[in-house]
Formats: sequence, C-alpha cells, structure tokens
Amino acid sequence: MERESELKKELNLLEITLVGIGNILGAGIYVLMGRAAGLAGNMVWFSFLFAGATAALSALSYMELASMYPWAGAEYEFVKRAFGERIGLFVGLLVIYFVVITSSAVALGFGRYFSNLFGSGYLIGAVGLFIFLSLIMIYGIKESARLAILISLIEVSGLLIVIYTGFPYLGTVNYLEATDLAGIFEASTLIFFAFLGFEDIVRLSQETKEAEKTTPKALLIAIFFTVFLYMCVAVIAVSVLDFRVLGLSGVPLADVVAVSLGNDAFVLMSWIALLSTMNTVLVVMLGGSRIIYGMAYSGSLPRSLSRVHPSYHTPWVAIFGLACLSILFVLLRDIAIVANISNFMIFAVFFMVNLSLIKLRYTDPGRNRPFRVPLNIGRFPLLPLLGALSTVFLFSQLSLEVITYGLVLAGLGILIVLLRTRKKGLPPTH
Repeated sequence: MERESELKKELNLLEITLVGIGNILGAGIYVLMGRAAGLAGNMVWFSFLFAGATAALSALSYMELASMYPWAGAEYEFVKRAFGERIGLFVGLLVIYFVVITSSAVALGFGRYFSNLFGSGYLIGAVGLFIFLSLIMIYGIKESARLAILISLIEVSGLLIVIYTGFPYLGTVNYLEATDLAGIFEASTLIFFAFLGFEDIVRLSQETKEAEKTTPKALLIAIFFTVFLYMCVAVIAVSVLDFRVLGLSGVPLADVVAVSLGNDAFVLMSWIALLSTMNTVLVVMLGGSRIIYGMAYSGSLPRSLSRVHPSYHTPWVAIFGLACLSILFVLLRDIAIVANISNFMIFAVFFMVNLSLIKLRYTDPGRNRPFRVPLNIGRFPLLPLLGALSTVFLFSQLSLEVITYGLVLAGLGILIVLLRTRKKGLPPTH
C-alpha cells in the first residue's frame, strides 16, 4: 500500500508506559470500587490481586506475541497467524465490540459527572466527549498520547490523595473479613474491567519506536504499578468506610475522601473522576481505531476504514466510525452490567490469545521472539495455559443476563465473519 497509508512511529518507552497506566487506572477503579467492596467485603484487596494476576498471565502472552508481530492488528493478527483468517476476524470483532461497549459505558459515567458539575444533561456530555476526542485523535497520535499522559498523572494523584487521607484509618478493620468466597471471586470478575487497558499498549505498537523491545517492557511496568496501587486504594477504602456503605455508593472514592477532608475534597475527586473517565474513553478509542485500521488494511474489513489522513497520518475513517458506533451504545445504562459485557468479550479474546501463543510455539518456532514467556516444558509454555484457565474461571462467575447479551453479540459477529469471508472466497480454517 502507498506510503500515505503508513502510521508514524513516534512513541517512546515512557510515553507508551504512561498511556497504558493511564488507561488501566481509568474509570474502573473510580466507578467499580464500591460495587466490588459490597461483593467481597474487607477482602476486596484480594479480589484486586487475583484479577491483576489473571491479567498479568495474559499480558505475558501479549508480550511474546507483540514482540513477534509488532503491528496495529494486535489480537486479530495473533489469532489469525495461529488459527486462520475466520477465527482471527471473529476475535478482532470481539475486540471492536469491547472497545465500543467500554467507550459507551465510560462516556455515560463522564456524562453523569459532567451533569453534576455543570448542570446540563448527561447525554450532551457523553456525545460531546466523543466528538471532542475524535478531533484530537485525528489531529495526531503524539498529541493524543500527551493528553492521555497529562490526565494519567492527574488520575494517579487522585488515587494518592485517597491513600494519603485514609492513612490514619489503617488497621481499624479486619482485612480478612469477607461476605463469602463466591463474593470475592465475583468481585474479581467485575474488577477485571479495571485492569483492562494494558492491551492498548500492544495495539499502538505500530506507532512505537523499537516496538519489539519497548512494548513488552511497557506492559510489565504498567501492570505491576497498577496492581500495587489498586491494592493500596482497596485497603484504604474499606478502612475509612464500612464495605456495606461503600457497596451502595455511586461515587465511592469521592465518598472516602469526603470522610476526612469534607465537601471540597468531594468536588475535587469528582473533577478527577471526570478526567479519568475522559482518559479511558480516549485511550480505549485510540487502541480500538488501530485494530479497525489493521483489520481493514489487511482486507478483512472494508478497505475504506484503513484510510489515513494525508496531513496528520492518523486513521481518521476508523476513528469516526468507532465514535459513531459508541454514541449508539450510549443508551445502555447499568455500569456493572455493561462492564461485565465488556468482560465477556475480553475473556473470550484473552482465552484465544493464550491459545494462539501455545499453538505458534509449535507452528512458527523459528520466528524471532525478542521476548519469550518464562517457565516452559520444552516448547510448551505453562503460564499461557494458566492464563487461559483463569479467564475460563472468571467467565464462569458472570451472570446469566450478561452471558445472554454476550452470546447474542457473538452470534452477530459470527454472521459478519461468514459474510466477509464468503465475499473474499476464503477456504475454511483448520
């Protein structure tokens, strides 16, 4: 394809790591902390640890695969290499679903904070956010990443405020008190949403300098940092407010800070949460638009979606298409249900990514792997097997309602795959 369709390599290790941290630290912790505490009790810190460990296992597979294939297609590319075009396209569509549903859910959160602070309707805030962020993303990857980094620093400061103000309350509760074992793992399933974002580091690898080395390092730093920070916040939150009270809060971290610092702190945390939700939508859409670009570039989606702006070198058609779809899904309301529909999609994707790595160890053993997952028996990698099994376990904790929504969307995905691959005249995958 002509030079104009190539993306520019502009991001370094610090920038790509901070983009990843910013996305992981986004709306999840600010919105879902209360629901999770209500499910897990004072042991909500363990729910964060378990969800983080599960995310880390899949991240290791992403790291090896990204070092083998540092292109914008990410999950679609990995699964296609292992299992063929049809399954690769299906997984790519699940990722696009995930991006659209997550963006919509988080934009609704933004709209509600926006409405509280400025008094206008929350839908105006949500739709306005998509238009504003689309224009920034089209203007440039460097500018988008810098905005994400700036907000990431604000997000981290918000979590540090929570930890600092709650420090005097440490040790006032029994941190092993839980509702029941099922509640702890149900909370882990919900919390998993708060760890999603590390995979966007991989999706931006085509615009990252020395991606084979930079991407794995950025992934590792981002996950370790966020797991530690989340656990600290979880311990503080249940120390300051009873987990039963937290479980009923729509703005849990603002309520925690308000206990020790009063109403001014509540308003400050609301502002930080507003920026956090904005940042999550920005980085999720950045990664999602690159998936659409990668799939269109290879011909699996309409070629028009791979158009790159001649001046700004960004995939402008993919960005606008994603924004329009996300605006349609803004009508979904309950954030816990929507977060778990996103989890349904991403559990299926992570399961396939882990299997892809295992398969490619045997079908493509000669390819250069600047990063290699540790703990292997011969060619067989043990950690991706654990990663696949842990996503199946968390999947089993989803409610019937969420699974029904997920299966309907997956069925639509299968239909699209069959129509696209028949058009291209592909042989069935093995």
